[in-house]
Amino acid sequence: MIIRTWEEKDIAAIAQMEARCFSDPWTEGMLRDCLKYAWQHLFLAEDGGQVCGYCCLGVLFEDAEVLNIAVDTPHRGKGIGQALLTAMHEKAKTLGALQCFLEVRVSNAAAIALYEKNGYERYGVRAHYYPDGENAMLMKKTL
Repeated sequence: MIIRTWEEKDIAAIAQMEARCFSDPWTEGMLRDCLKYAWQHLFLAEDGGQVCGYCCLGVLFEDAEVLNIAVDTPHRGKGIGQALLTAMHEKAKTLGALQCFLEVRVSNAAAIALYEKNGYERYGVRAHYYPDGENAMLMKKTL
């Protein structure tokens, strides 16, 4: 498995995975827009030429935010989410970020466990954050 920056050629595969992983997926246009912004940093996990997972990190000054992260269902439990999270943390640190934030569905126990294993702490809830009305757990980590 390799972790690399994702590019325009990867967007169709990422969009398909996004649709499989989320009930409110980012569109191809939203994913393409990520390529336009210097403050967004994009990582992709690839195994044998197949996209297994991806993420988008935003960094502004001393704050970083996990904007999106997903691992395709057949590839879960193989450490790909951990590898992507580590890549984001390393990038954020090199850019001078002191802390990293994220929102996660309160029902996503696997993701919450991964984040807590990596030093994230719960600090609040955004009520009715997702289009289906589910709340988001707010988490942060000191880098």
